[in-house]
Amino acid sequence: MDAHCHLTGSYLAPDQVAQTLERARREGVTGFIAVGTDLEDSRTVLDLARITPGVQASLGVHPHEAKTWSPAVEADLAALLADPAVRFVGETGLDWHYDLSPRAEQEAAFRAQIRLARLAHKPLMIHTRSAPEDTLRLLEEEGAAEVRGIIHCFSEDRAFARRALDLGFYLSFSGIATFKKAEAVRDVAAWAPEDRILVETDAPFLAPVPFRGKPNEPGYVRFTAEAVAELRGISSLRLAECTTRNLEALCGWAPSS
Repeated sequence: MDAHCHLTGSYLAPDQVAQTLERARREGVTGFIAVGTDLEDSRTVLDLARITPGVQASLGVHPHEAKTWSPAVEADLAALLADPAVRFVGETGLDWHYDLSPRAEQEAAFRAQIRLARLAHKPLMIHTRSAPEDTLRLLEEEGAAEVRGIIHCFSEDRAFARRALDLGFYLSFSGIATFKKAEAVRDVAAWAPEDRILVETDAPFLAPVPFRGKPNEPGYVRFTAEAVAELRGISSLRLAECTTRNLEALCGWAPSS
């Protein structure tokens, strides 16, 4: 199960999607949460999820694209969220590293999407980079504990993890967990409660060892799963079972084998 991947937009040509997913299935990966990053991409993600077995959608406006947020975008996104193939709201959050949208606009779009998630009764897909305190503060202020969600591509420490867990959030580990120098992330991957962890690729980004530096794809999630299982001292099979169970507990959907 890949809890967060990009299969649309500029990331993957439409004629490459089927082959990419077939390679993943040969590696034993049967479920994929495909993520939208702006309104148009979210429409494409939803179209894909409606027709592709094993794919479900997360729709939202990424902090990089927060400058595109408007009342019209909010209304259109709210309508899309009603579709049963949509399991999460986002990718939304804050990115103080690249600042590709003004911070005030990032915050406004983030707050609005938390409110949309509460209205839709669907969990959030959270992006946070170089903004740990502000991300947690907005989640707390906007009542995100009501719907919970995923801290996608977890890259923080135990202190952040504890507060996220207190809000009911799940921690999703990417290829970073395979990087030996990512000590804080690996520490949390080993320590976090078994019933609150997930694994993802964030494809095409952050390919795990042994593919680091190359384009990532959903089939590589098994390398992250194996690394997390090793850190926790459990089998890869048990890790796969618990992450699948966790996804179902959070969003009501589990991929079929």
